[in-house]
Amino acid sequence: MARAPIVVGTDGSDRAERAVDRAGELAKWLGVKVHIVSGYGEDGPLIAPAGRGVPGPQVREQGNQRTRAQHYVDRAQQRLAQVGVESETHVWPGDPAEALLQLADEHDAQMIIVGNRGMTGARRVLGSVPNHVSHHAHCDVVIVATLTA
Repeated sequence: MARAPIVVGTDGSDRAERAVDRAGELAKWLGVKVHIVSGYGEDGPLIAPAGRGVPGPQVREQGNQRTRAQHYVDRAQQRLAQVGVESETHVWPGDPAEALLQLADEHDAQMIIVGNRGMTGARRVLGSVPNHVSHHAHCDVVIVATLTA
């Protein structure tokens, strides 16, 4: 029987890279696969302006966001490969927290790992990815702390 994988989120930030590194450490120790997730843009359909069939600024911006998200997961996958951890990437159009939760459920993940971005002040009250995930996950959640000088 396969062991339950780990899901980790990345947005390319230093905090997210620390979360990827922690996911790699734990995955290697547990002998499991890591699913790397990056969400981008808004949910819902995007349409060309005035029905002219030409992509408008919103379509191009979402394309740029998708390209950045793909870059983040590719970079994370390379980091994990360097330490001998198998991984799979997922680029998700929509809310990153929902992407993490859904992929964790789909893959019966044993844990979700995220950086602690947005866990203080008003963002904690208003909702951040780690805050939302920690309150809605059906598995363990590891929130990786930021190093302080």
